[in-house]
Amino acid sequence: MFNLDSYEKHSQWYNQKFPTEESKSTYLKNHLNIKQPTIGKWLQAIFFKSLNPLLADKNGTWLTLGDAYGFDAQYILKAGNKAIASDLNTDFLTIAKDQQVITDFSLQNAEAMSYPNHAFDYILCKESYHHFPRPYAALYEMARVAKKGFILMEPQDPILKMPLLLGLMNVVSAFSDQLSKKLWKNRFSYEPVGNFIYKISERELEKFAAGLNLPMVAFKKLNPNFYFEGANESLANRKNFKFLIISLKKLVRDLFAKIGIVPSQVLAAIIFKTIPDEKTLRNLKDTGYRIVNIPHNPYQ
Repeated sequence: MFNLDSYEKHSQWYNQKFPTEESKSTYLKNHLNIKQPTIGKWLQAIFFKSLNPLLADKNGTWLTLGDAYGFDAQYILKAGNKAIASDLNTDFLTIAKDQQVITDFSLQNAEAMSYPNHAFDYILCKESYHHFPRPYAALYEMARVAKKGFILMEPQDPILKMPLLLGLMNVVSAFSDQLSKKLWKNRFSYEPVGNFIYKISERELEKFAAGLNLPMVAFKKLNPNFYFEGANESLANRKNFKFLIISLKKLVRDLFAKIGIVPSQVLAAIIFKTIPDEKTLRNLKDTGYRIVNIPHNPYQ
C-alpha cells in the first residue's frame, strides 16, 4: 500500500543524509557546540516561542512527533516539562539521548501510535504533518493520545485565506482546468519521497474540533520560512547583512499577514480537548493567538 511505502521512505531519509553513526553524532555535537545565535536557531525560535504559554505550568507531559533530532523535545525539557521524542526512525534519537539532548525517545508512527488513550498532556507535531501519507489518521491519533490538546505547526494553505483569489480560481476552473493549473502552480505539490505536501487551514481544524465536540482551538500566524543553506552557520546579529535583509523581509511579511493582505507562511494551531485556565488563555492571547470557542453540539 502507498502509506506503507511512504513510511519506509521517510524512515530512511535521514540515513541517506547522514549514513553513518559518526556523521549523525558529529551533526548533533556541532549543533550543541554553537553557543552564538545563528539565523537557523533564530528561525526555529519563532516556532518554539509559540509553545511558551503551554509550557508555563511546569511538569507537563509531552510527546513530540516527527522529532528526528530530538530538538523539539529538548526545548520542552529545558522549559521544565517532561518530553518524549518520537519518530519513524530512532537512529538519531538514540545518539541524541546518549549526548543528553533528550531524556527519552520512542519509535512511533503518528498515524498509528502505540500509546493508550490520554497518555500525554500535550502532543507537538512541528513541521511533520505535511509529510504524512494519511494526515487525518494522525489527527485522530493525536486527539486520542493527548489529554489536554495537541499542537500543529505547519505550512498554511494560502488560497483558503484569500477569498478573492479563490473566487477567481473557481471562475477560471469553470472554463479551463488547464489554465487554472497554470495560475495555481502549487495546487498539487509533492515531495521527492512521493507524498503529497499537505497544508493546513484554520477552517479545516475548526471543523475537525467541532466534529469531535472539542471545546476550543487557537491559531497564531508565523513567518519563519527564510531558511537557506548555511543558515546554521550564519550569525543572527546586526553586523550580518544577510540577517538584516531576512529580518526586514520577515517584518514586512508579518505586517502584511497581520492586516490580511497575505496569509502567514505557517499556522500554529492548538486543538484543545479541555479548556485551559484563565492564566493560560491570557498568555495565549498576549502572545498573538486567536482563540475560537467551539459551541457545544446541542444534540449530544
